Amino acid sequence: MDGFISNTSEHLDYPQKTMYRLVAETSQEHPDSNAYTFYNKAATYKQLNNDICRASRAFAKAGLKKGDAVTICLPNIPQALEAFYALDRNGLVANMIHPLSAQSEIVFYLNIAKSPMIITVDMFYEKVIAAAKEADHHVEVIVVRLQDKLPFLYKTLYEIKAGRKYRKFSNDRSAKLWKDFLAEGDSSPLPEEAVFDEKRTSVILYSGGTSGTPKGICISDMNMNALAYQCYEMVPYTFGPGLTMLSCMPMFHGFGLGVNIHTVLVFGACCILMPTFNTKSYADALLKCKPNFIAGVPTIFDALLHMPQLEGKDLSFLKGMFCGGDSLLPDLKRRLDIFLKEHGATIQVQEGYGLTECVTASCLTPAHEYREGSIGLPFADTSYAIVNPGTNELLPPDTEGEIILSGPSVMLGYLNNEEENAKTLRRLDDGNIWLYTGDLGVIDKDGYVYFRQRLKRMIVTNGYNVYPSVMEDILSKCPGVSSCCIVGKKDDRRGQIVTAYIIPEDENADQEQLRQEIMEYLKLHVAAYALPREIHFKSALPKTLVGKVAFRVLEDEANGVAAAAH
Repeated sequence: MDGFISNTSEHLDYPQKTMYRLVAETSQEHPDSNAYTFYNKAATYKQLNNDICRASRAFAKAGLKKGDAVTICLPNIPQALEAFYALDRNGLVANMIHPLSAQSEIVFYLNIAKSPMIITVDMFYEKVIAAAKEADHHVEVIVVRLQDKLPFLYKTLYEIKAGRKYRKFSNDRSAKLWKDFLAEGDSSPLPEEAVFDEKRTSVILYSGGTSGTPKGICISDMNMNALAYQCYEMVPYTFGPGLTMLSCMPMFHGFGLGVNIHTVLVFGACCILMPTFNTKSYADALLKCKPNFIAGVPTIFDALLHMPQLEGKDLSFLKGMFCGGDSLLPDLKRRLDIFLKEHGATIQVQEGYGLTECVTASCLTPAHEYREGSIGLPFADTSYAIVNPGTNELLPPDTEGEIILSGPSVMLGYLNNEEENAKTLRRLDDGNIWLYTGDLGVIDKDGYVYFRQRLKRMIVTNGYNVYPSVMEDILSKCPGVSSCCIVGKKDDRRGQIVTAYIIPEDENADQEQLRQEIMEYLKLHVAAYALPREIHFKSALPKTLVGKVAFRVLEDEANGVAAAAH
């Protein structure tokens, strides 16, 4: 193949084993090491494996057959780990969805995966029951109670404050409690462990976004395990017993499942499970649990800078901080690095890039070398290239085009969507399958990758290309601006005009004066054609379920598209 390809010479040996088998082997090697903590209550690897095997019996007793998809609609709680690895042990498919999904979305997920069972938490019982009844096939509902895994003090407080709301179930007995479901399988033999098959769909994740129909992304044991081994090689410190990861990113997300959970458990470290995120609980977890590794999206780390509990505190326990899921603006990167240094940490924040179509990150900035704007170097056994958009023509270094990548973490394909598979997964002249990302970028002559913009997000005004991420980085440095989002608005004369949505630092600021100050600032830093024609002030920007700024919501708002489209 002509053109420039960025890859590393490093090659890893990936075990031909299931996800469960790798975690089971960790439990044999380190039975007394902590696998996770949940509100300060720890479980060892031996305990985790015992709980997985108990769930394995229950799934077999329920009559589920290899290939059946069980929908996991749970936050980061111990029962989610037990269910996930038990499904993999039995050769079943974990259909991962967000607990905050709307009822109609849950119906869609159940139907597309033909899922005969869904596991949810008690506080979402009614919504899930209603969705199960709307599905086009019979769906059994299993309900987890959060308090079953809480330590005594937390359990008592939860019962008083929230647990009592969820004690009763409907009279039609439409659901079964998780603990009762497990008990039913206790007298059954442990089923035979599934045999590794690198072409088997083990996990279904769903494409993010705020509009359109989500696509089911079929992920294999090999995809997940390859990611774990690649992450292990890329981080500056070795995961292992005694080290901890603050597992805040949710399990329905590739970043949360692949990095925050599976990589940690494969190599014997400990997950500090966080079922929900808010600034107070995150700051408390940092100070009380002192995690060695944290991983999250930019909005989480931006919030980190504004947590009063952390003022003057020592964060030298941090050995790695990884940002992904959305672009890390250079200004935020700079402020985070300063924050870490001021709080005693000897690390820099490292930015990863990837898509759910390759589980999560497949590229990472090196620990001690930063090139502004770069998303780093490819993982082991992963190749990156740039093609002329709409073609398979590979481009030379420093030439902008669509980012494509190839490697062992690339998905099997989209669920029941051959048309999208043909567009997204292409076999090129080298014989390898390449994933077409839909992202614009550049690779320099040293192999460093630079993300520019989603192809579909690029604004074309008067024939000029405007990149919202670049504009947002500039605008975020403007005095008086707390955060911002740039979108395109359709315009009969120019095609599109640049539109800015801004959260002011001072909510009581004179908006007209601030608007003038912003425009004067931008005139010094951007070309005239890229200047916003409209500026709107907001108290908050809409977010996706994983905390990204939902730019499509603002794009629709700018273009007068009804919110119901989402």
